[in-house]
Amino acid sequence: MLKTWTVLVVAALTAGCGITYRQPIYQGNLLDTRNVEQLQPGLTKRQVLLLLGSPSVADPFHADRWDYIASERTGRAGRTQIKNFTLHFEGDTLARWEGEYFAKRDEELAAEMRKFGNLPRERDRDRRRR
Repeated sequence: MLKTWTVLVVAALTAGCGITYRQPIYQGNLLDTRNVEQLQPGLTKRQVLLLLGSPSVADPFHADRWDYIASERTGRAGRTQIKNFTLHFEGDTLARWEGEYFAKRDEELAAEMRKFGNLPRERDRDRRRR
């Protein structure tokens, strides 16, 4: 009984004072820098969809605008960073884009996830294309 109380008290004290590790929280689209660099005016919506994936926000009132939104928060009381990457279309073709995204952070996160087997390795992806 004493061991149980000791463990509970130690757990409560360490959880309350911030000693325990808080994993960063990422939400939104992971945009690969290589794919964003391939954007060029004149691409169709389908081509952009294949490059960047589905947009975070598909606004029915602005069908010619796609928003890729990502946020990052580190720690329980950390500040949340929000980045918005917006694409503007004229009809079915890409006209321009603006905004920013977590370019370096996305690469670091993708590399970290590959260690755990959550994302395909580059050589495995290349092998499947052949």
